[in-house]
Amino acid sequence: MKQEMNFEDDIRNSLKTLRDGGVILYPTDTIWGLGCDATNQAAVEKIFRIKSRCEGRSLIVLVDGDAMLERYVRDIPEIVFELTSVSDTPITIVYPEGKNLAPGVCNEDGSIGIRICSEPFCNELITRFRRPIISTSANISGKPSPSNFGEIEDEIIKSAGYVVTYRQEDYRKNKPSSVIKIDKNGAFKIIRM
Repeated sequence: MKQEMNFEDDIRNSLKTLRDGGVILYPTDTIWGLGCDATNQAAVEKIFRIKSRCEGRSLIVLVDGDAMLERYVRDIPEIVFELTSVSDTPITIVYPEGKNLAPGVCNEDGSIGIRICSEPFCNELITRFRRPIISTSANISGKPSPSNFGEIEDEIIKSAGYVVTYRQEDYRKNKPSSVIKIDKNGAFKIIRM
């Protein structure tokens, strides 16, 4: 019951933080993540500072469906829709070229990792925000990714503009998504399972 009561407050507070260019700490369809507006360069730079991560490394972006995906990826190979429809676990797909995203979100070669998120909180947040959200593990770069809220370091929690309460008491050991890289011709290779 407590989680249901917090869901709407968490959505509202997260939206305010994202619209103000802030960083949220939130549960995704995989592990807990740090997130911000993927189209706001100043917000993206905050993520890099919090994680002590060099800006040359790309970030993962979450979208709420195919229509939003098409606004941020140039030329989506058909195989993508087949891969996502048959997978029963979250898949991040690295596309050859992103578009309409803040500098620093895409890799230096222009590629971008995007996942269509099906987790109820994330999906609702992205749908209401109407823009993609960064999703990077809630840890300092190089340290282990936390599998649940209880494993997140205090330094990370204090750095977020808003910390979502929904699912904080979920202690399941979650893991990062599978990652598949697709080239312009639709050929793909598995980066992480």
